[in-house]
Amino acid sequence: MTSVSEPLQPGTLIGILGGGQLAQMLVLAGHAMGFRFKVLDPNPDCPAALAGAEQITASYDDMQALRKLADSCEVVTYEFENVDADAVAWLEDRVDLPQGSGILRISQNRLKEKAYLEQLNIPIVPHKKINTEEELSIAFDQLGELILKTVTGGYDGKGQTLVSARDQITEASEELLQSGIELVAEKFVPFKKEVSVIVARNRLGEVRCFPVAENLHQKNILIISRIPARLNSSVTEKAKIIAKQIAEGLDLTGVFCIEMFVLEDGELLVNELAPRPHNSGHYTQNACTTSQFEQHIRAITNLPLGLADSCKSAVMLNILGQHLPLLLKQLKHLPPEAKLHLYGKKETRPGRKMGHINIVSDSSGSLLNPLIKLGIWEESLLSAML
Repeated sequence: MTSVSEPLQPGTLIGILGGGQLAQMLVLAGHAMGFRFKVLDPNPDCPAALAGAEQITASYDDMQALRKLADSCEVVTYEFENVDADAVAWLEDRVDLPQGSGILRISQNRLKEKAYLEQLNIPIVPHKKINTEEELSIAFDQLGELILKTVTGGYDGKGQTLVSARDQITEASEELLQSGIELVAEKFVPFKKEVSVIVARNRLGEVRCFPVAENLHQKNILIISRIPARLNSSVTEKAKIIAKQIAEGLDLTGVFCIEMFVLEDGELLVNELAPRPHNSGHYTQNACTTSQFEQHIRAITNLPLGLADSCKSAVMLNILGQHLPLLLKQLKHLPPEAKLHLYGKKETRPGRKMGHINIVSDSSGSLLNPLIKLGIWEESLLSAML
């Protein structure tokens, strides 16, 4: 394995577990730095392969494929958290895997994640572990309106349901409890804003935070991020302090996302952690000196971290399956300042992330007006970020 003090040289082969759009953008950033890539992904012609990475087409727990990845790469990383933690631990014993499996096990399990955050005295949403319908009923009495979530799995809103009235308890129980999966009930918090912080740390202990992003979701899927978030300076600074505290507590190597709720009084509650580059950080590709993807490559290859706080005002807008056909008809009307990023996925379906648009400006005043005129996204959603 490479020592911490020795940066990996251009030409080094980097392995990635997962070949989706995050891996694709890691590959694109890493190619510009001279690195080569090999991804393991079960889907042939995955987005990362379209960007020029070699591909091992196999499941994430295929031991022969994992061995091939470990034997051929100098360092391995993962692009999303829903990979087999045992497989990652096996890899960790055989090849340099800077993110490690420990962070993965915490972020894969909402109860472990919350317990860890409580150890750090990080404020989180009140919650209860749920095993039975009776426990859900008791939790509703104690917490009031709540969101019932699976403890493991779940991505872009999957594996969760809102329980806003007592007569919904049985239905929610039948929907999730019968699956036999552990559940957690989280108090529904009437937050003012949802924000996120992308933080990076390398093995030398260097830590850098990107600007706080303000996020808007629809049906639990991120639609739009606005940078900088409309927060007062003390709340912004508090969000970055929390992000750095978590990164250092986890002994993080790589890029990490912390999603938070901002309450009416300015209090912050950590909602979720993601141990990898994040959708809400895509704006960094065009607005910042260093993108989150370059920063992750820098961190895992023992390079100094790049500048992260030198960013212009920006908006990132997700292109979902229902948006893509309309967008393709409107290409000639895209504003000249729009940066289009499409992932090359073959199957288009509603809710699937097919790409994103970044718009960057020296000021945030009129960033969204050109996109509202296209009629692709709901005007009410875009207007909420003006």
